[in-house]
Amino acid sequence: MRVLGIDPGTRVTGYGCIEPAPRLGARPKLIEAGVVRLAGRDHTPPLGARLIELERDLVEMLGRLRPDVVCIESLFSNPKHPGTVITMAHARGVILLAASRSVGEVVEVPPAEVKRAVAGSGKAEKSQMQSSVQRVLGLAEPPSPADVADALAIAICVGQRRGLPA
Repeated sequence: MRVLGIDPGTRVTGYGCIEPAPRLGARPKLIEAGVVRLAGRDHTPPLGARLIELERDLVEMLGRLRPDVVCIESLFSNPKHPGTVITMAHARGVILLAASRSVGEVVEVPPAEVKRAVAGSGKAEKSQMQSSVQRVLGLAEPPSPADVADALAIAICVGQRRGLPA
């Protein structure tokens, strides 16, 4: 079984594909992880153009990785940045649509549940998530940028939620 976790963004979208551990005590297998960059360093295209690029890259990725399930963080809002939730909802919509067309199952997971499952605390910081994902997957160094670690954590959480060992 392949689980693809996606950390949505309108500038950077992280992704991580794993195969959950085949037995208790074994590690999940990392298939591929990375980011889809939707904005250049000197120029950020309009939101519509970034969403088109996101959809194109996701369709290609889904065809290449062939996940059995795609998982994405549930929508949440930060009172300090209320506009972010609206922009993020656009990216999530594109991701949910592309994944639903390509894969039979799409799962949404609350951020606090992901943090609890992987780092042991629903309030874990980015660096804690990176080191926790590194430990769970047995990586030589923490996944970077944090968007990649978040996407892998989402995939690990869904693997655990289904009773698959992580």
